[in-house]
Amino acid sequence: MDEAKLIDKLRLIEALFAGAATEGERVAAGRARNRILERLKLLEKEDPPVVYRFSMADMWSRKVFVALLRRYGIRPYRYNGQRYTTVMASVSKRFVDETLWPEFQEISETLRIYLSDVTDRVVHQVIHQDSSEAEVIEEPNQLPLGVGGEDAGPGSRSASSVTSQEQQERPSGQVTGSRGSQGRSKGKRKKRKKRKRR
Repeated sequence: MDEAKLIDKLRLIEALFAGAATEGERVAAGRARNRILERLKLLEKEDPPVVYRFSMADMWSRKVFVALLRRYGIRPYRYNGQRYTTVMASVSKRFVDETLWPEFQEISETLRIYLSDVTDRVVHQVIHQDSSEAEVIEEPNQLPLGVGGEDAGPGSRSASSVTSQEQQERPSGQVTGSRGSQGRSKGKRKKRKKRKRR
């Protein structure tokens, strides 16, 4: 599906939700928006707008949803401190249930399929021919703890991987790891006991 076909398909989705019955009406997708706007005005008289909080899964979904709200004259906003993927809007519940949310889901799914196809094609042509999923293997045993009791991660080394040269470079008397702090605290306790006896 090329970009022109994608645009046509998105227009047809709107025409379907506008209630286009005949093929001629579906082709005249430009009138679909006006039909939906008329329906929205009628619904607002019967079912007054309420404040909705929509939580989008990602930034792409948010972009599509905000554009759809603006297309039908609904002001999207969010409060200071809310997540960037949160969208607030004052809109009729019936309009959300019958038109806005189902249309958004259809558009999102169509765009997701299109973008997935484009991504696969570009990755195959430019980056690598094999764009299949990474293989699933058994999880290895737990990694050893790094020096000082920290989890071994990128750039960290286990105690056994410290070279003899690095051991020589350490100043004498410097204690590493968790035992050193215990040794120091025991020495301080002995000094305190001696002071108390005096």
